[in-house]
Amino acid sequence: MAKTLQLSFTTAKGKQTSLTVDEPKDGLTPSEVEAAMQQIINSGVFEVDGSPLESVKSARIIERNVTELVNE
Repeated sequence: MAKTLQLSFTTAKGKQTSLTVDEPKDGLTPSEVEAAMQQIINSGVFEVDGSPLESVKSARIIERNVTELVNE
């Protein structure tokens, strides 16, 4: 089963954007994820159309099953 952690943010201009992390560690808590997202915002490393990330919108873990039928 493949897992991704999707982190959604709002920029200073009100746009929404997401970062995804493949295979996040098991047992993440909401407070850990929110604290990490706040650190990302505080770092100022990411911008969308020249606008920095301003606030946490949401976070979720997405799990999916992949069944390969043919793999040459």
